[in-house]
Amino acid sequence: QVQLVESGGGLVQTGASLRLSCAASGRTISSYNVAWFRQAPGKERELVAYNSLSGTNTYYADFVKGRFTISRDNAKNTVYLQMNSLKPEDTAVYYCTADAMVTAATTRPRYWGQGTQVTVSS
Repeated sequence: QVQLVESGGGLVQTGASLRLSCAASGRTISSYNVAWFRQAPGKERELVAYNSLSGTNTYYADFVKGRFTISRDNAKNTVYLQMNSLKPEDTAVYYCTADAMVTAATTRPRYWGQGTQVTVSS
């Protein structure tokens, strides 16, 4: 199985950028479809972005399209989420996830990191 550890969260102002990193261990991240989810206080967890096992297919939720970019560096066994033009509504705990199955990767992935807090002040 794979272990995931996120980093890079923090407190920023509206319009700023952050890059979240997700370091994988135990198995190579190239064996998994990966995704970022987020959960804001009092709200349900939602899919933010997805990258397929092959790295060729990506998906972005409408609310981040054009602002966020998911990527992976298989050599470093790391997944990234570049977040630009941050808004207060992006405030949430962001989770890195992985699953070998495509369908599960965007709905109920098997592997989750512990999450990293992103807070965007207005």
